[in-house]
Amino acid sequence: MTATSNFSKFRAYSGQFFSLLLICFTVSVGAAAAESIDTPAREVFIFDVNTGAVLLDKNADDLMAPASMSKLMTITMVFERLKDGSLKLEDTLPVSEKAWKKGGSKMFVEVDTRVSIQDLLRGIIVQSGNDACIVVAEGLSGSEEAFAEAMTARARELGLQKSTFHNSTGWPDPNHKMTARELGMLAKHIIKDFPEYYLIFGEKDFTYGGIKQGNRNPLLYKDNGADGLKTGHTEESGYGLVGSALRDGRRLVVVVNGLDSAKERSRESERLMEWGFREFNNYELFKTGAVVDNARVWLGSQDTVPLSVEKDLTVTLSRQARKSMTVKVVYDEPIPAPILKGTPVAQLVVSGPDMETVTVPLVATEDVTRPGPLKRLTSAVEYLVFGASAN
Repeated sequence: MTATSNFSKFRAYSGQFFSLLLICFTVSVGAAAAESIDTPAREVFIFDVNTGAVLLDKNADDLMAPASMSKLMTITMVFERLKDGSLKLEDTLPVSEKAWKKGGSKMFVEVDTRVSIQDLLRGIIVQSGNDACIVVAEGLSGSEEAFAEAMTARARELGLQKSTFHNSTGWPDPNHKMTARELGMLAKHIIKDFPEYYLIFGEKDFTYGGIKQGNRNPLLYKDNGADGLKTGHTEESGYGLVGSALRDGRRLVVVVNGLDSAKERSRESERLMEWGFREFNNYELFKTGAVVDNARVWLGSQDTVPLSVEKDLTVTLSRQARKSMTVKVVYDEPIPAPILKGTPVAQLVVSGPDMETVTVPLVATEDVTRPGPLKRLTSAVEYLVFGASAN
């Protein structure tokens, strides 16, 4: 049969486990999401980087023109080369006439010169330079077309199944498309995998060739913990932004697109970021190794086996709807011996209205062997006579 354990059953426990559980639940019971927030943005995706919880999704899977926000993929291609050692910050790349002539936002590189990777990165991240993107594309792949193909191929490997790139800059192209969700996934990849280079996104200005330009990310100029990532604008896309902020150990990513002006982009991205931090919080339910429950064992050297999570379990919950969350331990009872320590034998299910159900494996914290024939026989008889209540 299937055994489920909820909070009322947990409360009957005592000792260290009960203390931990009581602390967690007295501050975090309730999992219903806060009421959605209205926004004029055409596409929105807000999520917690550490837990993966989605706070707001508005047309997040619709293909859209990403404008310069797709430069995050160009940047990723450079970061990955730096990480694997095939490229160094001091390396230089040549500036072609195509790069020099490119319109839109510019780093103002000069034709027939060479520019270092560290300057090109700042030219792309801080100044949103289309010319810098083309220098990188041609330097790494021979042509912008070949680089765009490599971008798309790498995107697929990263799990970005809808994004397709036809240039390195985000220049308008009917086939150059991304989704808000996949922009968020790409932002998470950059934040998590390249912390030493991610710091560049927080720089507020960069001077190259005697020309100083400010970072176009409006969130950086407010006292809100923001430290990245990238803005974008074309006639088709409207005004968009991929932003991230860190507060008290929590990191949110906000993706917005389809806004009518730079002013609206600034106001709306800040408002949505504030909403996400205000209405939701992260709650640690169980620490690695903490005993969540004791499962009954069938024909084992002991009658029960302790169950625990393999890593810290933290969930993102609405602050305003806490009493509806349920936490259940689910397994087929009794669990037959032998049982090896570390083997997944049950599941912890955290659920509630308006939240994505969280399911994590529970593993045995001890080895349970099979006893000798006599013990197995007496245990089997006891179970048949007394049922699940037999010890």
